Amino acid sequence: MPATMPRVEDATEHVLQTGKPLVAHIVKTGDNESAAAKVLEARINGTPLEALCGHVWVPSRDPKQLPMCQACKEIYEMYRGFNDGLNEQPCE
Repeated sequence: MPATMPRVEDATEHVLQTGKPLVAHIVKTGDNESAAAKVLEARINGTPLEALCGHVWVPSRDPKQLPMCQACKEIYEMYRGFNDGLNEQPCE
């Protein structure tokens, strides 16, 4: 029985002191949950999200202009090793 991997979406982290994003995280999602919808809802409502690495933040900017969180990337790569059919990048 193949293990399931939650769908993921990139989102940004902000440092409260400066408001500048540091890295793009991969968002944790559950079964039948759209990562893109989850990120959009969090941006609109200002609710926090949890990344694969465990970091919790409120997304507010385009993550494509930031480097990927190395911890999130490593966790995603581990999931890919156990789940056929996952994209090389989480947003593909």
